[in-house]
Amino acid sequence: MLYNVVEIQEILPHRYPFLLVDRITDLKPSEYIEGYKNVSISEPVFQGHFPDHPIYPGVMIIEGMAQAGGVLAFKSMDGVTQEEIQSKVVYFMSIDKAKFRAPVTPGDKLVYKINVIKNKGAVWQLDAKAYVDDKVVAQAELKAMIVDK
Repeated sequence: MLYNVVEIQEILPHRYPFLLVDRITDLKPSEYIEGYKNVSISEPVFQGHFPDHPIYPGVMIIEGMAQAGGVLAFKSMDGVTQEEIQSKVVYFMSIDKAKFRAPVTPGDKLVYKINVIKNKGAVWQLDAKAYVDDKVVAQAELKAMIVDK
């Protein structure tokens, strides 16, 4: 484990119920990151999606992949202090080629694997995949920018 949820909260501004990364398990700055979220029936989203057939929403999977990508972007910035990181946020610019391959349900461990396609200044283009039991459940190309809050 590289970063637990408390350490992730020092990097990302997201908080419950919208912090969607529990751990970062691997990271190579400017190249890739791997992390995960344990999906629990106690997630507030399951009250309405769907009460008798709980399915973790695809948009939440995309957001979780983007949050992992945000950790990668911040941890790839050389010589940046913790105060500077806390004064910035990552904004989505685009989501392309999104595909949902299989449903994610309570009890699943959702593993995010994000690879850098391109980085130019504050803009990051990422190849994002989410897995459950080594099976791709979702994928997308994400573009994001680090900006001042």
